[in-house]
Amino acid sequence: MLPLDKEIEARLGLELATKRQEHADLDAAIHTLTASGLADITLIQRLKKRKLALKDRIVEIERIVLPDIIA
Repeated sequence: MLPLDKEIEARLGLELATKRQEHADLDAAIHTLTASGLADITLIQRLKKRKLALKDRIVEIERIVLPDIIA
C-alpha cells in the first residue's frame, strides 16, 4: 500500500474524528430515547441503522489510516 499524502491523511483523520463523535452522539440519543419509552420504534431503528453505517465508515477509514503491519 502506498503512503498517504499528508493532506489526505489529515482530511481522513478529521473525518474519522467527526464520524466517531457522531457515532457516540447517536449512541447517546438511542439510549435516551429507548429509556424514555416514548420514542417511535421506527425512529430508533433509523438511528440504529445510521449508527451502523457510521461504524462501517469508521472501520473503513481506520483501515486506510492505520494499515495492518505484518511483522
